[in-house]
Amino acid sequence: MLTVLIDYAAGNLHSAEKAFQRMARETDGGTVVVTSDADVVARADRIVLPGDGAFPACAAALRGHGGVYDAMREAVEVKGRPFLGICVGMQLMARVGREYEDTEGLGWIDGEVVRITPQATLKVPHMGWNALNVRDTTHPLVAGFGETPYVYFVHSYHLRPSDPAVCRQSSGIPAPASSQ
Repeated sequence: MLTVLIDYAAGNLHSAEKAFQRMARETDGGTVVVTSDADVVARADRIVLPGDGAFPACAAALRGHGGVYDAMREAVEVKGRPFLGICVGMQLMARVGREYEDTEGLGWIDGEVVRITPQATLKVPHMGWNALNVRDTTHPLVAGFGETPYVYFVHSYHLRPSDPAVCRQSSGIPAPASSQ
């Protein structure tokens, strides 16, 4: 089992690599490789796209990094390889990002990445430890975390899907009868 973390010069690779190496050791999860080699990405059983920075710069870096972009798209879209986006890597799955300028994303989620509009006195960028509201604690990605694990956030933008039900459907939770 080969897990590939894509190095496109736009991600916090060190911490992500350490986390995935630990996961591999503790679960006999195979080999974890950080690479910018399109051939290695094409052979991956699982793909991780970390990201750190602005949506337009990350999208340009990914598209301009040799054949990595095409290899990643083929592995996910044609071969059905599992994919995890971290931070901007997740946001790049959207149809469009609106940070600084409209920038085309991967289009895997119909939606847009927009600036967080705070309510009351909340600050943006949002930074700090917050509890997640995990809807499906049996999903392999969050199994063992509990219903409200704390994670650290640093962000000013968020993904707004065109259909909010896609967030529930992807986790196996039925969509509400009416959308907001």
